Amino acid sequence: MAQTPPPTPTPAPSPTSIRTVLLCHQNPHDHDINPPTHDLNVMIILAAIFCALVCALGLNSMLHCIFQCASRSLIEPVQWVASRRLNSGLKKKEMVALPTSTYSNSSGCPSPSSSSGCAICLVDFSDGDQIRMLPKCNHQFHVVCIDKWLLSHSSCPTCRHRLKSSSDSMPSLSEIVTP
Repeated sequence: MAQTPPPTPTPAPSPTSIRTVLLCHQNPHDHDINPPTHDLNVMIILAAIFCALVCALGLNSMLHCIFQCASRSLIEPVQWVASRRLNSGLKKKEMVALPTSTYSNSSGCPSPSSSSGCAICLVDFSDGDQIRMLPKCNHQFHVVCIDKWLLSHSSCPTCRHRLKSSSDSMPSLSEIVTP
């Protein structure tokens, strides 16, 4: 009988070869469980850049508005303040000086230019209502309605005719700049 050679002992695997075998036989789905850290870092950097861009745009808009308002008030201060005061309302003394009357429907035919109602509250005049007629345009309103309007505006609510003369509405520099 033929002799079979004795089995040769196999060499023990080295630690390097074990690592190589393990790396080659890894499950491809293991990447889903532990994503690489460099992808997470890229996402954080992109989010930070996006937030910085949004903040920069907001700051730019705010500074643009501030500079625009500041340049308007520095370049044209007298005209700007005067235009703001131009339609700022009548003083109580001036408002009370405007003529009032009591509405009466039987007092002849109303003129075609005058309406039979208050253009502010949109209610028709009735007998006994206190009305105020504006002097330059002859529009009529309830006293309560027009007085409230004239405290904040110096023009007729219907035709926008100014009740103040232009010399009254343009304040002098000493009135604008008070110490």
